[in-house]
Amino acid sequence: MPRLHQLMVLLITCNTVTSEIKNVGWWKNAVFYQIYPRSFQDANGDGYGDLKGITNRLEHFKDTGIDAVWLSPIYASPMVDFGYDISDFRKIQPEYGTDADFKELMTKAKKLGIKVVMDLVPNHTSDEHEWFQKSLNQTDKYKDYYIWVNKPVGNAVINNWISVFGGSPWNCTSPRQQCYFHQFHYKQPDLNFRNEEVKREMEDVIKYWLDQGIDGFRVDAVPHLYEVENLLDEPRTYATGVTSAEYAYLNHVHTKDQPETYALVKSWRKVLDDYANNTNSDEKVMMTEAYTTLGNTTRFYDSGSHVPFNFFFITGANRNSTPDQFKSIIDNWLEETAKRNGAAANWVMGNHDRPRTESRYPGRGDQMTMLAMILPGVTVTYYGEEIGMVDKTDITFEETQDPQGCNAGPDKFKEKSRDPNRTPMQWDNSTNAGFNNGTKPWIPVHENYRTLNLAVQKAAKASHYKIYQKLIRLKKTKAALITGKTQALVSADKKSLLVVRSTDTEVVVLIINFSDTQAVTINLLTQLPSLASAGLVEVATLDSPIKEGSAVNLKKLSIAAKQSLVVSAKIKK
Repeated sequence: MPRLHQLMVLLITCNTVTSEIKNVGWWKNAVFYQIYPRSFQDANGDGYGDLKGITNRLEHFKDTGIDAVWLSPIYASPMVDFGYDISDFRKIQPEYGTDADFKELMTKAKKLGIKVVMDLVPNHTSDEHEWFQKSLNQTDKYKDYYIWVNKPVGNAVINNWISVFGGSPWNCTSPRQQCYFHQFHYKQPDLNFRNEEVKREMEDVIKYWLDQGIDGFRVDAVPHLYEVENLLDEPRTYATGVTSAEYAYLNHVHTKDQPETYALVKSWRKVLDDYANNTNSDEKVMMTEAYTTLGNTTRFYDSGSHVPFNFFFITGANRNSTPDQFKSIIDNWLEETAKRNGAAANWVMGNHDRPRTESRYPGRGDQMTMLAMILPGVTVTYYGEEIGMVDKTDITFEETQDPQGCNAGPDKFKEKSRDPNRTPMQWDNSTNAGFNNGTKPWIPVHENYRTLNLAVQKAAKASHYKIYQKLIRLKKTKAALITGKTQALVSADKKSLLVVRSTDTEVVVLIINFSDTQAVTINLLTQLPSLASAGLVEVATLDSPIKEGSAVNLKKLSIAAKQSLVVSAKIKK
């Protein structure tokens, strides 16, 4: 009998397939490209970008060297907030296409070696979602899928909380005779993640899309997932020029960054890891969006986020920032990743919620791209930034589509609207910048498309696109940019920022001259004495008098006003 038992164990062992997560860490030095589907490419000519349009343009990413595309929401939606109000997590918005279109996109992307990441929007649904409709009617388990409180009596209010979009976050007009909570638009009721059924529902949504072949998620609005249960009033910020209806009027200590958030994110990471392990597939990446403090943001590393988005080049710097301020942003983030074994830094320069990089840093868009590429870890690019697209700031109130802008009214819409940085991708100089066949786009194309477009820049000897493409090539091939140490330095005259990436044998240095009017001369050997004195210019900004491929003396390196160079050199033996 013991021998029979041993034989059975042996047979079972021989027939067992070992589960494992493959290609672990593929994302650590990757370039991710955010696609805003509505504005990327309109294949069927209805004025809205779609999945077929994205599929038709996938070669662009292959040619450029992009590792992964991240799709802003494509789920079924009434489009009150352009897809962030989801009515069905398993269906595709008809204007974007069909399940077959999505399958075609995934098939072609995998053939080209491009990974696909989707937005996960867990904080809320549309008020047209089946779950909310059942919750309205207090149907069985759905009764507490959302956050409901009893209506206050008379002129009383529930509390002083303010929605991100402005005004009260409590909607008390439902036939249920209670008020539901919404952090964003009133047609985006917040889910109740203190309900275990809701947690299971979201895990099932994650598994559903993993089954469709996607490579991970960017999780939206993570800090807003929980609020305190006792509904305490929030303290004022006393910010100047802010009305009592605006989000910035309060310090959101009870409706943002709650401790339970981190455990929930960790549970989603487990779903991703378990799936990759059980299917013997590549690691599934989790990226998290959190506009919060450095400590709260980097804490998501500890909760399983591979890429807790680093927005500090967006929120912590501007066109007037000094080299010292940029160095501080870099050092602070790298100090946090150094505390966590295996953590990779990431650098986000733009997205669909903020003005474009070239608009925030006029004439310095390429410098910011260089910074995001030369620094270690993940680079995240917003569509159009590879060609230097800028905001279309003359969109009128009548043309405004963004609910944040519409809600702000005709006097303040320009402060709030995100439409200027969501205009159609500028592919070429044909009608509507090649976005479609001539049908009026959902939002106007920037009038500069005739001269600022991808086709022109691909044909040019030097262009924003050529700089972007070369930087990716360096990022993937230079040992110093793959495994090298990182050091941020400020020149003695305080006018330049240096980012040094180094191995034992080679160094790559980015030098940015922050002066708008004065050239600077730098002796790199003063700060880096181990360098050989001869260097090679790998990349230069467009107006730099020193061009790509030039040999330079690192003891006396001249950088023109508002220009940058990426220089490589050997370590002296």
